[in-house]
Amino acid sequence: MRSGTGATGESTGETSDNAFSTALRAAISLSGLSLDRIQARLQTRGVSVSVTALSYWQSGKRQPERASSISAVRVLEEILDLPAGALLGLLPPPRPRGASSRRQRQDAADTMNFPAGVLRPLLDHVGAPNALDQHHQLRLVGLHDRCEIAADGGQRATTARAVLQAEADGQNRWLLVYDHGGAHADPPKLSPLRNCRTGRVAVDLRHGLTVAELVFDRPIDRGETQLIEYALLNPGPPYPDGRHTYYREFRRQVREYLLEVCFDTDTVPERCWQYSRTAANRPEERKDLKMDTGGSVHAVALDFGPGVFGIAWS
Repeated sequence: MRSGTGATGESTGETSDNAFSTALRAAISLSGLSLDRIQARLQTRGVSVSVTALSYWQSGKRQPERASSISAVRVLEEILDLPAGALLGLLPPPRPRGASSRRQRQDAADTMNFPAGVLRPLLDHVGAPNALDQHHQLRLVGLHDRCEIAADGGQRATTARAVLQAEADGQNRWLLVYDHGGAHADPPKLSPLRNCRTGRVAVDLRHGLTVAELVFDRPIDRGETQLIEYALLNPGPPYPDGRHTYYREFRRQVREYLLEVCFDTDTVPERCWQYSRTAANRPEERKDLKMDTGGSVHAVALDFGPGVFGIAWS
């Protein structure tokens, strides 16, 4: 996900190795068996798996997903003298297949406000070259953004609180993609607040884009959750106007997203509305929002995404 003159976080695990491939590779090495011999032993048990598939599994290039492959992993555990479930328990959920899943992936790509050609060099720089394509191992359970609008009408700061759940062992970072608000705007200062630190950062001034790692204080394993909090502080005054909107772009579904926009008393707008779009070729949905007594508005999205969700004002 990304946010406009806001930030997007893209969850990602390791670029190739994962807990399953690491454990399988270690078990094969300890057994002293070649892949050819393992394949032969599988065949004697009525299981057909190619040497190429075994090689891909242990390198992390592929993961067992089909029912026949899952059955093969159970037999592999026996051949490699591993406890039942030692390998199966490390597999992430399978990627969805079929027309509906292809449509979902296409919709996610359609909503990207920056082309892949712009993002990929930045992702390479932070060590996540496959982040746009791979099955991510962190699920965004909940996200709360609080955007502060300064007296000059620009965006002074955004504070974000995210709850993430690991779908595989050893997850230790979340990727943040931030739109500065155009090439004329300076990049914000990223300030980790809770349970994380700043890792590698890449900035594209020409396109007004920053990609940064938020590294967890400790890795989390499958099923565990992590709460992180960070702030993005814009230089000013004057502050970037952000085109009078703040949004997040989600490339995967988020269970709950809460967005607050807090206005200075001198810049309370006449009208605010929430908007959402789930694909570039679909109409935008809008809903007017009422200002609270503190000069803020908020909007909530439940089980939303892929798509764009934001608040705009005039």
